[in-house]
Amino acid sequence: MAKLKYAYEGSGKVAKASGRSLKISPKHSVEICREIRGMYLDDAKEYLEDVIQMKRAVPFKRHNKKVGHKRGLKGWPTGRYPKKAASQILDVLVNAEANAEYQGMDTEDLKIIHISSHRGFIIRGYIPRAFGRATPFNTPTTHIQVVLGEAQSA
Repeated sequence: MAKLKYAYEGSGKVAKASGRSLKISPKHSVEICREIRGMYLDDAKEYLEDVIQMKRAVPFKRHNKKVGHKRGLKGWPTGRYPKKAASQILDVLVNAEANAEYQGMDTEDLKIIHISSHRGFIIRGYIPRAFGRATPFNTPTTHIQVVLGEAQSA
């Protein structure tokens, strides 16, 4: 089995978790990760639950061609409600929280130090068409990495 590396290289007591080969959109996961990076864990979980219930939109800053405007966004007009990706990322955050609790960290004071998404392999598929032809119908996968750390008290 291959050794999995994290894009985060830091010191101190941290809790890590990763989701490998998740069947979610890489573009949606990039936007969600950018939005919750640096948040406290409780705020990020609440934000993702609001996205799943379509109460708050995720601003699409990079992948925003032909994306409609959504109300409630401050400073950026375009956004969407990527429910499937938000629920998968929420599961990875819950897993990271459980890892932090196992290590004896204070779960009330956790902050997302690092979160990133990377494209995984593509599951090849096809749709049969007329006259013996076929159209590709591929499913992208995504790898998610989360690193949590305790917030520094001043």
